[in-house]
Amino acid sequence: MILITGSAGFIGFHLSKKLLDQGHQVIGFDNINDYYDKNLKENRLSILKSYKNFFFYKRDLINKDHLNDLFQKYNFTKVIHLAAQAGVRYSLSHPKAYIDSNIHGFFNIIEMCRKYEIDHLIFASSSSVYGLNEKYPFSEKDPVDHPVSLYGATKRSNELIAHSYSHLYNLKCTGLRFFTVYGPWGRPDMALFLFTKAILNKQKINVYNNGEMRRDFTYISDIINGIILILNSSKNYDVKNDLNPSVSKAQFRIFNIGKNTPVKLMDFISEIEKQLNIKAKINFMPLQPGDVIKSHANVDELINEFDYKPKISVQYGIEKFLNWYKEYYKK
Repeated sequence: MILITGSAGFIGFHLSKKLLDQGHQVIGFDNINDYYDKNLKENRLSILKSYKNFFFYKRDLINKDHLNDLFQKYNFTKVIHLAAQAGVRYSLSHPKAYIDSNIHGFFNIIEMCRKYEIDHLIFASSSSVYGLNEKYPFSEKDPVDHPVSLYGATKRSNELIAHSYSHLYNLKCTGLRFFTVYGPWGRPDMALFLFTKAILNKQKINVYNNGEMRRDFTYISDIINGIILILNSSKNYDVKNDLNPSVSKAQFRIFNIGKNTPVKLMDFISEIEKQLNIKAKINFMPLQPGDVIKSHANVDELINEFDYKPKISVQYGIEKFLNWYKEYYKK
């Protein structure tokens, strides 16, 4: 039995659906906050609730008693922790939300995993942990001591907390540094969603750093396939004691999970324009606090360990998203 926190979220929804299709029993957990459109979250959930092997609990990670009741009721073997306060720019104006959800909430989850001796905790980290790193592509072997956003700092803290628990209590932990995930049912605060909505409504799109940015856009199915490869693996990690900060003598690993193909932001916009057959109205803006100019995932570790193979091109991924968007919003 698998617990997925953040099951009403973008990645949590797709992962839950894939596992349900495979016949797994999934317990979903989400507080359905108002960071973005609640109706989108509820509509994702309505699909998941159509499965007989899905059970959902609207709860908050901050309430440890709610989590304890859930862990007592179900005999979880694995926990996939995707719930978090997301967004780099939002952390500038709402810092406490990140401490509550990403620090306090993460602690509550990992404490339950320790207390109830869960076999494996897989948790969401982020490419934001790389911060000021300018060595490309980003590797798990790189230092990550200089985050440029509170969001990135909280995700790095999750990695450190997880390692300490893995070492102290022999809890197998795997952290995944996601790189710019996109696709159908995506988050409305992400670039593809924002650009599509504005272009269709003939509004200007805000393009930061005057368009001089690159992102390792990774389609949702590649992300889900990668998570499931890790989830299905029963092997223990090889014990290592070297200078690579992503490995350890403990049962702990950190992996980048991305496409390993950074795309120029202006090329990304051009592809949206081409597929919509509408020219974007662009409002060029300076680099925002907390943003990074480029992200590029080195995924060699994930390939070597789990034979991870991202397949979806940006062109195909954008097409799939636009088809979903126009159907969902009746455009």
